[in-house]
Amino acid sequence: MKFQSDLEKAILIKRYKRFFADVRLENNETITVHCANTGSMMGLQNVNQRVLIENSGNPKRKLLYSWKLNELESGSYVIIDTGMANKIIDQALSEDIIPELCGYKSYRREVKYGLNSRIDFLLENSEFERCYVEVKSLTLSRKKSVAEFPDSVTSRGAKHLIELSNMVKEGNRAVLFFLICRNDCSFYDIAKDLDPYYQQCFKEAKESGVEVLCYDTIITPEKVILGKPLKELHK
Repeated sequence: MKFQSDLEKAILIKRYKRFFADVRLENNETITVHCANTGSMMGLQNVNQRVLIENSGNPKRKLLYSWKLNELESGSYVIIDTGMANKIIDQALSEDIIPELCGYKSYRREVKYGLNSRIDFLLENSEFERCYVEVKSLTLSRKKSVAEFPDSVTSRGAKHLIELSNMVKEGNRAVLFFLICRNDCSFYDIAKDLDPYYQQCFKEAKESGVEVLCYDTIITPEKVILGKPLKELHK
């Protein structure tokens, strides 16, 4: 997916109230931008962090700019806007370029299922069982080349694993799709020290038949596209 306008470089001053961040532009002007990320953003919100922001082009918006990427000292990028993950997978599904999910005639987004939940993607084909796909974006990396999930306690994430397991028990296919939203990692791992219960649910979900896919992303200041499949650490 391409960004709707050219990204502009800035320096992070602070993130606050989860959805707001103050940044300093290259002309030294300070502005407040929208932060579309509900996670802890561990390691990604340090003062003087290099960021890339996007002008929405909508003067009626309360905050004209949105925080899209971080640029690390290594030159790598991290996706900050978590809403981009589903857009990347949506494009990949429409282009039928995910081998593990090919063969379905149609798919729908945000379909109600389980107990007051919505699945990110429901893939359908009269010849196959329905396939429930839950997408999770991975931005945390505390070990070189390893992306981790979650970056904080996530009761919602645990609930999704239980819901996926239930779909398998009902005779459907269920997939947990980890999208590594940074381009400096070669493996993924579960951050069990941050959320032991999620680790437990993850293990039980796999044992029940929930499939786990993990792909990285190719990130540039112009666009982000799906990359290659990656494996779990030590697996």
